[in-house]
Amino acid sequence: MSGNAPEGTGYVGILTPDQTKALKKFWAALEEVQENGTVTVVPEPAAAPEPAPVASGWGGGWFSAAAPAAPVVEPPVTITLSEIGITAVEIKTTLSNVILGDNPDALALRFLRARKWNVGNGVLMLLNAFKWRLTEDVENVKVLGDDELDIKYPKFKNQLEMGKFYVHGTDRKGQPVVYLNVHLHKSTDQDPKTLERLTIYLMETGRLLIQPPVETVALIFDLSQFGLANMDYGLVQFLVKCFEAYYPESLGTILVHNAPLVFWGVWKVIEGWLDPVVASKIKFTYKNTELVELIPAEHLPDSFQDAGLDRYNYEYLPPVPGENDLMQDEATKEVLLGEWNHLIKRHEANTKVWVKTEDHSLTNPVQAERDAIAKELHSHYYKLQPYIRAKNQFQRKNSAGVSVIQPDGSVKWTYNN
Repeated sequence: MSGNAPEGTGYVGILTPDQTKALKKFWAALEEVQENGTVTVVPEPAAAPEPAPVASGWGGGWFSAAAPAAPVVEPPVTITLSEIGITAVEIKTTLSNVILGDNPDALALRFLRARKWNVGNGVLMLLNAFKWRLTEDVENVKVLGDDELDIKYPKFKNQLEMGKFYVHGTDRKGQPVVYLNVHLHKSTDQDPKTLERLTIYLMETGRLLIQPPVETVALIFDLSQFGLANMDYGLVQFLVKCFEAYYPESLGTILVHNAPLVFWGVWKVIEGWLDPVVASKIKFTYKNTELVELIPAEHLPDSFQDAGLDRYNYEYLPPVPGENDLMQDEATKEVLLGEWNHLIKRHEANTKVWVKTEDHSLTNPVQAERDAIAKELHSHYYKLQPYIRAKNQFQRKNSAGVSVIQPDGSVKWTYNN
């Protein structure tokens, strides 16, 4: 299938039969390209559009009928691993690393939705994202602790400490809210590579804060006190590229708040870079009370004085000595990784059977088995995580002895009303 999907569908557990068919085709194509090094994906025939209405009179009515418009025929998509610069082994490894605690289907569906259900384009987009992750060594951001990242990327921790951005609470849709205090940023204050690693760190950390069935975050660019010295076109381009190409369908809402007159010249440049889908999610707000339409007042920091009720002050929680000691326990890590890899292989084997079934309903018994394995993967990831991933500030306890991310992967926000 291609084109726009029915509203409210396209997610794990709420797929139409056509969407399930596309998902099966996605996994089948991904398997074939790993086995053969290349795959050609032929799009499903598009449904013929309705005939155009015909005017009455000599040119229409009983005496003639409008010829139906020809359906749009999309060309096949051929994908070759050597052209992308990725191997089958790297695909398997990256897929395992990217899944985290998610249902594997949720990952595939994000790329399918981003490419309007064109399976070939979705697979190609996924593989290009995997190649980027390998080139950028994204796993490095997850394995290294904050202190190690600060050594490798100077002033990394400084960005976290100053509150240039912070994540706090959820909006009315359950999306984690990322606040960006733009006036605190100057492009010359730190190396551009540090900012890129910080962006990737935010993306990878943010994924742990998103709780199913929610799959997206909300961004609030607070432009209070904004001046041209705060503008960083390179960083904006990198951020846009990340959301559009490497973390698709992970951005729910963007609020540009309190933009001064000087920003509108900047906006004309940025607007031209945006995919129409991303651009459609942007809303400009000027009064703090407008934020309450998106975020409940009791979740909104009271720094937005006449609207927020949450007496929250951002404070960076620094690393705790010994917090990553389990990463040195190679024996336990090996056992847990073995169990994880076994689950991955079970899911892969089950998927090979599932893609060949003619039943595209959600009650397919093979699908039920896949769902059960996905739940096991979710549970096991959080047992494995302390041995393979450094802690972040959301996993550290604050002065009240409370952390945002719990050991089982659930998220608990605390509001001070």
